[in-house]
Amino acid sequence: MGKKHNRAQLQWCMFDCHIHTPASSDYQQPEISYLEILQRAEARGLDIIAFTDHNTVAGYATMQSEIKELELLEKLGRLLPEERSRLNECKRLLTKLLVLPGFEFTATFGFHILALFSPSKPVREIEHLLLDLNIPPEQLDEGSATVGATTDVLTAYQKINEGGGLVIAAHANSSNGVAMRGFNFGGQTKIAYTQDSHLHALEVTDLEQKGTRSTAAFFSGTKPEYPRRMHCIQGSDAHRLTSDASRKKNLGLGDRATDIALPEVSFDAIYELFSSNDFSRTRPHRHKEEPAFDFIQAALEEGSNIIQEFHESMTARGGKLYAILADVCAFCNTNGGTLYIGLNTDPKKPPIGISDPELSIAQLEKEINNRLTPPLQCSIDLHDYRGKKIVRVLVPRGDDPPYALDDNKIYIRDEAETGLAVRDEIFSLVLRNSRVQRGSIPVPSAEAAEAEAAPTREKVAPQPEPEADYTPHTGVEVLPAEEREGTRYYSMRDLRNGNVVKNVTRASARRLWHYAISSFLSFPNDLEQASIVWQGNFGLVRQYKQGKTTHYDLIQRTAEGYRYFFGVTPDGIYGPWKSVTGLEES
Repeated sequence: MGKKHNRAQLQWCMFDCHIHTPASSDYQQPEISYLEILQRAEARGLDIIAFTDHNTVAGYATMQSEIKELELLEKLGRLLPEERSRLNECKRLLTKLLVLPGFEFTATFGFHILALFSPSKPVREIEHLLLDLNIPPEQLDEGSATVGATTDVLTAYQKINEGGGLVIAAHANSSNGVAMRGFNFGGQTKIAYTQDSHLHALEVTDLEQKGTRSTAAFFSGTKPEYPRRMHCIQGSDAHRLTSDASRKKNLGLGDRATDIALPEVSFDAIYELFSSNDFSRTRPHRHKEEPAFDFIQAALEEGSNIIQEFHESMTARGGKLYAILADVCAFCNTNGGTLYIGLNTDPKKPPIGISDPELSIAQLEKEINNRLTPPLQCSIDLHDYRGKKIVRVLVPRGDDPPYALDDNKIYIRDEAETGLAVRDEIFSLVLRNSRVQRGSIPVPSAEAAEAEAAPTREKVAPQPEPEADYTPHTGVEVLPAEEREGTRYYSMRDLRNGNVVKNVTRASARRLWHYAISSFLSFPNDLEQASIVWQGNFGLVRQYKQGKTTHYDLIQRTAEGYRYFFGVTPDGIYGPWKSVTGLEES
């Protein structure tokens, strides 16, 4: 099993990952001392802060230098009373606060990246890394956000991470962020910038916003193009000690912080958290009068989907334990995910709970170890929810697919459904494994991503665009069938990944495929007689609810005929489909 933490041993710590100091050239209160910054952090209740000045580590270095100078004077017996008081206060605060050295790096085309390091890492090594990222030597102590041509985003991620740093995309959804809206660069670049394996988290400015339009919801792992769920946190990006009363967006230290649950207050513990797939140990820091964030309640409200599922119990009788194991197998073959055991899927109903949780966890660990091949590292822990014990299973996306249950049953996750993989899907899993083994997963190169991200004025004159492809990104497409010995065999295109599965019959199809084929066969020969809501060449056939998610059956006129899409979820709706389904364009 994977690394586990006893929930009772975890402590919630208040963390501001993004603060500037007078070492940043745009700091608005340059007269502020580093001692005042530490005192303000204590006053705000912070446990961990990071100095992230623009393209420099000079702020952290200055604080360390001032302390060492006072310690030297103390050793020489030349310390004045005021200096002794200042030194004692610094020492007291640094035993209470964890202060991380770091910087906010300006990559090419102005994208900002936070790099955080252990306090044990020498400042000289961090400075050497900045030089390796092409910060001009003469600007190493200037703290300027504008430093000319530096290093591309993906290379910066890699170098910072390989240098021992925690890599966070700064204000990712806002100005100079890698996922900001309205910037003219392509989807492949945005995917690369937000899904790269060297990136640990996204700092966002809308963490407390609820609903599908929030950045955290977008990077939850349910989007077809963004299968890796990302840790989303918030930082104040403070350029002053206290907030500016005249400009509400001009935040002070600790005004926008994140709570993180750690076994100990250390950089290693923080790094382990953001390298894990446990997303319940971060939450936006809230004022005491506001209710605490409940990740289990939030999961229930979101409902079953491609990355999470709920089970009321795990008894062997009735196949309930097997259903859990099948979900584990399906999650690791797809995008990874989380299982909650002891919960009714209706958030309004009281939880059922697990009567003997320790025995249940031991049994589940044994079953996963013995019945799933190849071996898989899951993490299983226990939680209290409304007076009941709930077992949670964190399942990673496997590195060695296909994974099989009981040697020969290979399951995959299809939206909110777990089903046996068919031949073509197994073949795709084998191909995925071979790409991983060769290290050739198709991710855009740094050069290609940067070229795509370049402002339009730097590109060559635009060429005529080919006709746009508006294929939905979720659900299935029914392709033309062929008949053999009286049986019709269909090909189904999985719209999430584009894989085509052949030789599907109405009788052998899994639930969504069976529904799609049955619905396809119900169309009249003359489509003008069908009750389709058309807008141009895009039509809405049916809209229905399955669990908590709305699904759409769609049809499209093309020069070659009609295309039929079934079970499309809102995550797969874009372009002209937004209008015909009544969904707002994001």
